[in-house]
Amino acid sequence: MNIGFIPAKQAALAPHRTAVIDVPNGRRVSFGELDARVRRLGNGLSGLAGVGRGERVAIFAKNCIEYLELMFACARVGLIAQPMNWRLALPEIEKIVRGGEPMVFASSAEFRKERDALQGLVDLPHWLEFGPGADGSYESLLAAASEDEPAVSAQVGGHDPMLILYTGGTTGESKGALHSHHSLYMGMLNQTVAERVVPTDVYMLTGQMFHIPVGLAINYMAHGCPVVLVNFEARQALELIQEEKVSAFLGITTMLNWMMAVENFGSYNLKSLRNIQYGGGPMPASVVRAALEAFPCTLIQGYGQTEGMTMTFLSQEDHAGAVRGDRPERLRSCGREGFVTRVQLLDANGRPVPRDGKTTGEIVVSSEANMLGYWRRPDLTAQTIRDGWMWTGDVAYWDAEGYVYIVDRAKDMIISGGENIYSTQVENAIHRHPAVLESAVIGIPDPEWGESVKAVVVLKPGMSATEQEIIDEAKRHLASYQKPKSVSFVDSLPKAPTGKILKRELRKLYGGS
Repeated sequence: MNIGFIPAKQAALAPHRTAVIDVPNGRRVSFGELDARVRRLGNGLSGLAGVGRGERVAIFAKNCIEYLELMFACARVGLIAQPMNWRLALPEIEKIVRGGEPMVFASSAEFRKERDALQGLVDLPHWLEFGPGADGSYESLLAAASEDEPAVSAQVGGHDPMLILYTGGTTGESKGALHSHHSLYMGMLNQTVAERVVPTDVYMLTGQMFHIPVGLAINYMAHGCPVVLVNFEARQALELIQEEKVSAFLGITTMLNWMMAVENFGSYNLKSLRNIQYGGGPMPASVVRAALEAFPCTLIQGYGQTEGMTMTFLSQEDHAGAVRGDRPERLRSCGREGFVTRVQLLDANGRPVPRDGKTTGEIVVSSEANMLGYWRRPDLTAQTIRDGWMWTGDVAYWDAEGYVYIVDRAKDMIISGGENIYSTQVENAIHRHPAVLESAVIGIPDPEWGESVKAVVVLKPGMSATEQEIIDEAKRHLASYQKPKSVSFVDSLPKAPTGKILKRELRKLYGGS
């Protein structure tokens, strides 16, 4: 399987079918047009001095058609795409570039300032620029290249490395997860089964393509489905669902909350929606119920990581049953292992924990969708992948039917007075308050108890709550030692590109370890 041939297959079946709707740039391309440009770009990149199989091509841009062209072209000719987070500060960008050593740095004109600064720091052979106001280097490369099928493409695929995706860094330094054509394809297969993808779908990509959601978009394109590219804003997302008849998208908790909070939400025609997948972290049951009531479609939850794409799923039927009163506790679960995934929960000694609904262990995963390893970090790879099983760092328990209930990241667990307190349990309790939009719970130093529970809360627009009201709400649903001792109200929470809340930043701000 060569992922780069996805546009070619669909161009042969339906060349005039829309492939990509690039909303930020007001452009549309068909599969036929996309494939022609992918072939030219593949030949152009391969013809650059020193650019051979296995070399890296850094991509620095917001979601756009050229981003997908680069991803498919790199895959087609055996190059490794290296998408980069444009939100990072220059020193971190420089560090990632030095670590990846790309031969090509392709960026949109929007980030010319960052590109120019980087050119003064690193010596890379080739620089390309695209998009409105670009210097013409990208389009010139395509114009000068052959539209014939690249000669090398027939030799590329399978377990050849294809993509470096950088982790969100929620608990520390961002790391480059190296994926092959095969691992990405198997992750796509997991998604196809769980999402029940059909060729009539229209997919809206709400996340940025420098992270794992790009795999979901590529999967829909593999089925011949148009992909709508956006840089997420809640009102615009609702408008696009209505205008483009979007049938599916991935919405992290934050996105769904903000969409439902848009004024006159009920006036939007959302009947084209078939399914919403949510993920990016645990979603409180109250938000799940609200989303099921607000959106006219099914919901699934996907739990995954950059290192292994999506690994477990809470199905559409599980959601429907839970809101009817059939096993409602499963809304707290991230479901069961995916179609191509095996899951175990292991204790600190590597022994399986019982499926008793209470004993916790670390989630470990065996799957052909798992990464090859961390880019140029054999030490971290050896710590994470052991005997073919990937250790996720997430702590959970599971029930007799194999439903997994995540209680925390191993590094986010709070120990107060010798008691383990799982921050997600406290967050779930806080979210019972009707004014709470988002919350994050951390441990901060306490001279008597070692750590105490601190809640940081974002309120819904136009609503209010006091510190005591939040503490009282938590007390109603938790043991006394689990309730927050203090609450701070903020306008927004710091987040990784994946949408996951960066609790390490909150710990720095509020004096945690």
